[in-house]
Amino acid sequence: MTLVHGRLAAVSVRASFGAGAWVGFALGVVAGAIAGALLVWFAGTVLDWQRDLGFTLGVTRRLLPFGDQIAALRWLSGTWWAVIPASAVAVGLLGALVGGFIGGLLAAAYNRSPRHASVVVELPDGADALEAGAER
Repeated sequence: MTLVHGRLAAVSVRASFGAGAWVGFALGVVAGAIAGALLVWFAGTVLDWQRDLGFTLGVTRRLLPFGDQIAALRWLSGTWWAVIPASAVAVGLLGALVGGFIGGLLAAAYNRSPRHASVVVELPDGADALEAGAER
């Protein structure tokens, strides 16, 4: 094995965009699933609170806070099995877009900078003969 010293001249913007998109999607899916679960939990909690407050005060549920959104809150609470994955995918796609742009921007900034990283590459023994032939 032969060690060859050099510098990293450029980073692929397309590959950096793709890597950033995958990382952003993965983080977005986790954050979206947590946000969707909290949304469904909040909807169920508000419905329970309205029911208890309506019985305690003897007031129509429409007059209570979030009274106009009872149907939407019931739908969110009842279709939790669809709301949580949908919010996970939606936030994941947004995270993929943001992560991809950040990855591409960092690659472009590295390519424009005057300082580049030093690298050491190991070449197999047969590569010495190929290098000598290429230099002639």
